[in-house]
Amino acid sequence: MSSNELINQVIPLLLVIAFLLALLGGLKRVMIWRQGQASAIYWSGLLSMPKRYLVDLHHVVARDKYMANTHVATGGGFVVSIFLILIIYLFELQFNITIGLLSLSLLIMTIGALFVWVRRFTPPPNLSKGKWQRLPKSLLIFSLSFSMLTLILVGMINIDSRYLMLVLLLFAIVWGLAEMVFGMTWGGPMKHAFAGALHLAFHRRPTRFNGGNSTGLIPIKVDTNNLGVAKPSDFKWNQLLSFDACVECGRCEKVCPAFAAGQPLNPKKLVQDMVVGMVGGSDAKYSGSRYPSSDNEVRSGSINSIIVDGLIPADTIWACTTCRACVEECPMMIEHVDAIVDMRRFETLQNGNTPGKGAEILENLIFTDNPNGHAPQSRMHWAADQNLMLFGNQPNQTMQADVLLWIGDAAFDMRNQRTLVALIQLLRAAKVDFAVLGDAECDCGDVARRLGDEVTFQRLAVANINTMTKYQFKTIVTADPHVFHCFSNEYGAFGLSTPVVHHSTFLAQLVKQKRLRLGTHTKLDITYHDPCYLGRYNGEYDAPRYLLAEMGLHIKEMERSQSRSRCCGGGGGAPITDIAGEQRIADMRMQDAQDVAAKIVAVACPQCNLMLEGVVEPRPEVKDIAELMQMVLIEESV
Repeated sequence: MSSNELINQVIPLLLVIAFLLALLGGLKRVMIWRQGQASAIYWSGLLSMPKRYLVDLHHVVARDKYMANTHVATGGGFVVSIFLILIIYLFELQFNITIGLLSLSLLIMTIGALFVWVRRFTPPPNLSKGKWQRLPKSLLIFSLSFSMLTLILVGMINIDSRYLMLVLLLFAIVWGLAEMVFGMTWGGPMKHAFAGALHLAFHRRPTRFNGGNSTGLIPIKVDTNNLGVAKPSDFKWNQLLSFDACVECGRCEKVCPAFAAGQPLNPKKLVQDMVVGMVGGSDAKYSGSRYPSSDNEVRSGSINSIIVDGLIPADTIWACTTCRACVEECPMMIEHVDAIVDMRRFETLQNGNTPGKGAEILENLIFTDNPNGHAPQSRMHWAADQNLMLFGNQPNQTMQADVLLWIGDAAFDMRNQRTLVALIQLLRAAKVDFAVLGDAECDCGDVARRLGDEVTFQRLAVANINTMTKYQFKTIVTADPHVFHCFSNEYGAFGLSTPVVHHSTFLAQLVKQKRLRLGTHTKLDITYHDPCYLGRYNGEYDAPRYLLAEMGLHIKEMERSQSRSRCCGGGGGAPITDIAGEQRIADMRMQDAQDVAAKIVAVACPQCNLMLEGVVEPRPEVKDIAELMQMVLIEESV
């Protein structure tokens, strides 16, 4: 029997075996995911999967041009190659065009594999090693072995009587098929190809792929006994699927402010720990960066094992600022923040284990409707000289206005009261018809929800909505991105439908309508800090920059800005839980500003204002956009 005849008999058999084993592994993997809780299945996602992979996923991958081109070559070359291999060797469609296309696709894959090899030769610290170090070898073995097979097929190489070469070739083919096909569902570096494709199809936030804003936390029913996630089996099944899709690229780790500050959180390690819990075992073979400032002992778990203080250290989930930098950078579109808040919900609602001042803050919200325990009747003391129009508090019982100005908890902070005064002056200069709720306002519930107290959040949301429905207004304006986010993306589940606008967006509209006239600042070395809840959460990057430009200011952009802005450290209840690290996140952000020689940091969030002003001097001055506008406001604006 010639080598060609042997190959023509053996290769189809190997292909059938590899794909049957992959199918069995896929069924096993699905059964593992289905151990999670029920979740809505959107079957249309299967049809949308090619677009989600080729467009949405690659928009993220493309931020690293080297890896984007490498992935196109290796991934694209492999998909085309395996399709043509099946056509040629299994269905015996051995035409010149199919063989030629296979040779080209294998060549492209080989080039991509060489670039992977170079990347892995001296991998950056955020990349996991271990099994991932064999990936370039497996890619090359697959592409080169089938390239040689193709040359034998067309008669360019003859290995008759060269039995050792034939044995080595078959061994290489078995290795390549095992890693690239069989390994997709049974574990190994290629597991992400199978799990990742299905994750994109059955993503729990399908609106992420439709140009919609899908950043609000998903509500849970507070009248049940299942409040949050205690064990891996408490996650939704498609969350378990998403954990399995992780490629351990470490992009999340690289941008995580808590990890950079030396706090015990690494988003990549957290996801991999969830995989350990899902399939059972330990993290002994994990080959990436671990949690800073933690014991990092080998931990084990199973689908029904306790996660917090079992599979992971307790402080890990509380170090998160919920800034979504990890989610923004993840090429597999994993929702790390959802998972962390789900675990916080169980710790807060079921166990009462909220660290730092968490319990005190939540208690204040329950009894005083504000996090710092101020008397509710003192909410408007700061505005005694502002002569504000209060809804329902005038002799004629004012019931309507064009704009409801939501004050928020800045009312209780002397520093942020200056921002409110500036904003009020700007609204009056533009002749905006606005009113406030006064003492009838309650906290929006942002802190309660991020700390896991869904019960208090939902109570506050319903109370605020019930208050607002008593009056007539067209728009809600707020200077707080956290309020803006809650109202825009989370209150809708409880009945709020009124448009909500951040003050920077609203002021930009007034300037464009020429209802506000601004002078020009003298030359200032200024930079702008993008708030996470305005930028990454809601996509507003342009309005603040437009306003600064209208004041004649040229922004010295920090290295991390816009969608990749570094968090100030003030979100997610992080200042309340106060998990120890090696440095403060706010200090790192202020250093970013000093690196561009900024004298002023412009902000658009009261929390960012407080966090950055809390940095020890000498440091740049911190000013809200509204304060900078007030300084150059031309009074006769309308």
